[in-house]
Amino acid sequence: MTASTYRLTQYSHGAGCGCKISPSVLDTILHSTFVAPHDARLLVGNASRDDAAVYDLGDGTAVVSTTDFFMPIVDDPVDFGRIASVNAISDVYAMGGTPMMAIAVLGWPVNTVPVEAARLVLEGARMACAEAGIPLAGGHSIDSPEPIFGLAVTGRVALEHLKTNTGAVEGDVLFLTKPLGVGILTTAEKKGVLQPEHATWARDVMVKLNTAGAAFGALPYVHAMTDVTGFGLLGHLVELADGASCTALLDASAVPLIDDAAIRSYVAQGCVPGGTNRNFAAYGHRISALTDEQRAVLCDPQTSGGLLVSVDPAHVDAFVAVCAQNNTLSAAPIGVMSARTEVAVQVG
Repeated sequence: MTASTYRLTQYSHGAGCGCKISPSVLDTILHSTFVAPHDARLLVGNASRDDAAVYDLGDGTAVVSTTDFFMPIVDDPVDFGRIASVNAISDVYAMGGTPMMAIAVLGWPVNTVPVEAARLVLEGARMACAEAGIPLAGGHSIDSPEPIFGLAVTGRVALEHLKTNTGAVEGDVLFLTKPLGVGILTTAEKKGVLQPEHATWARDVMVKLNTAGAAFGALPYVHAMTDVTGFGLLGHLVELADGASCTALLDASAVPLIDDAAIRSYVAQGCVPGGTNRNFAAYGHRISALTDEQRAVLCDPQTSGGLLVSVDPAHVDAFVAVCAQNNTLSAAPIGVMSARTEVAVQVG
C-alpha cells in the first residue's frame, strides 16, 4: 500500500478536534496556585478561554500567537495536512488578526506508517499556508505512537481591530459562518455507513479558511468573535455568554447544517462521536433542556469550524453583506444575546 492510500484514521484513537480534552477536565489541568508576574502588554492570556494569546507591541498593533494540533480526521495525508493547518490558522482570524507565518508540529509513527505519508501531510500544510498568504517557516517533529499534526501560528492585529470572546452585549445578534455536522459525517465514515455522494462534504467545510475574520475585525459593530471547534457550538456559546454575563437565546432551527436531511439521518443511525457526550457532560448543566437530536448536533465537535460572531442588531444587514463579500459558507443569524438567566444558553 502506498503512502497516499494509507488509512490514517486507523492509527489514531481520536480524530481532529474531537481529540480535545473536555472543558471540565481542562479546568482541572489548568488550575494553578502559581501567581505569574504581571505583564501589562499581555492583553489576552490564560485568564480567558480565548482562541489565541495577544501581546501588545506598543505601536498600536499586537502579536497574535496560537498553536493547534490533533490526530487524523481523514485518511488522505494531504487533506489531513490542509485541515489541521486551516484549523490552526483560524485562531488568528478569530481574533480579528492576519496570520504572518507558521511553524509545523509533527508526530509520526515512523515504524508503522510510511514516512512518505508524513511528507504528503506537510505538502497539504504548505497548500493551506500558501492560500492564507503565509510561509510554513519551519517546525519540529518526533517519533510518536500515533500521527499528530498541527501548526504554531503567529499573526498581527491592530489593537482597534482586536476581537475576543468576551465583548458581546445584550441584544447582539449571533451569526455562524460555517454549517455544523463535521463530527457526525466523519463518524459515519468510520462506521462505514457514509454514502459515497457525501464523501467530500466534511472535508470541503474543514479546508475553508476563515479569512473573513480579518475583515470582521475591522467592523466596530462586531462585538465578540470565536471559532467553533472541539467543544461544539454550545460549548463556545457558553464561553461567549459567560464573557458577556448574558444568556444566549439559540434558535436551533436556524443553525445551519452541512445537509439537514443527511445529518439527521446519520444521527438517527447512531453516528455520534464520543466527543459529543464528553462535551455535554462538561457543560450540559449550563444549557436548557435538549432533545437527543439537538444534543447530537449542537454538541458535535467541529474541526476547523466556522466563526461565531456577536453583532450589533442595528448593523445586521451590513454584516451579512460583508459575509457575502468574503464568501463565508453561511451567514446565518442563529440567536441573540439576552439578559442573564439561570442558564448560559437557552435553546428554542
